[in-house]
Amino acid sequence: MKIDVSIVVPAYNERENVKPLLEECEEIFKKYDIKDWEVIYVDDGSKDGTYEEALKYISRYKFLKVLRHPRNLGKTAAILTGFYNSSGRYIAILDADLQFKVEDIVRMVDEMKKYGYDIITGKKVGKYEKAFVSQVYNLLNRLLFGVPVSDMNSMKVLKREVLDDIPLRKEWHRYIVALAWVYGYSVGEIDITLRPRLHGVSKYRGIGRVFIGVADLLAVKLYTMFIQKPLLTFGSVGGIFMILGTIVGILSVILRIMGHGYRPLLLLVVLFIILGTMFWTLALLGEVVASIYDEVRKLKKKRY
Repeated sequence: MKIDVSIVVPAYNERENVKPLLEECEEIFKKYDIKDWEVIYVDDGSKDGTYEEALKYISRYKFLKVLRHPRNLGKTAAILTGFYNSSGRYIAILDADLQFKVEDIVRMVDEMKKYGYDIITGKKVGKYEKAFVSQVYNLLNRLLFGVPVSDMNSMKVLKREVLDDIPLRKEWHRYIVALAWVYGYSVGEIDITLRPRLHGVSKYRGIGRVFIGVADLLAVKLYTMFIQKPLLTFGSVGGIFMILGTIVGILSVILRIMGHGYRPLLLLVVLFIILGTMFWTLALLGEVVASIYDEVRKLKKKRY
């Protein structure tokens, strides 16, 4: 049987949530008579017996696959492990903490098929402990990437080729929607229910997560700028340095003619010219790298 939807569940220390999550999946599959979906549960090096707990249900649920990382590699790595071991045309990314409803995935998939979206994200409706941080994060995403959705750090469903196409580095799971948009995929959004966590604790707490998120956000923006237009990105900076070097050089010559020679200005001219040359060299090398990258993407797309 061909698999239509693969639900990837990255989990870290979620032992108490394994059973109710799988029971909910079974309930929804029976309710909607779903026989061509699978659930790929990825234990990301948990220390509380999450993997062993999930293994208990392998024989009971035919839709279930259980995978494991030998140590904690992060949510992005868990998502990719689940994706590489999946077969579905659509990939749903569902948190293991039961805060999102499996039934909402059915609605999201129907919305995608109805309107032809490449990726659809859920807008959380319910009490959210980190609402302010989430609002700031989503605002920065919209300002930097222009994504036409209001909540990008929620449950997502996307076509298989999207996840295969976009680059995902450590902790970049937060930017799947932004990257998909930058790479030309269509994005939609619907309201989904956010439930309170019943078991365990959130893995993303502390003020340090805010700084990490902002740093990663800037890294993603610079990465996409470089890949798309390296000559413009680095060439513009190099051009500014060249212009500054020319202006300071002209000023130095004028001062010299007037009998006010000032050697540090000459050193500044040399510095600006060298920096300008370096950035232009980076720009040209960047164009070569971007061309190779585009060819690799074309080869990957041929599989579809």
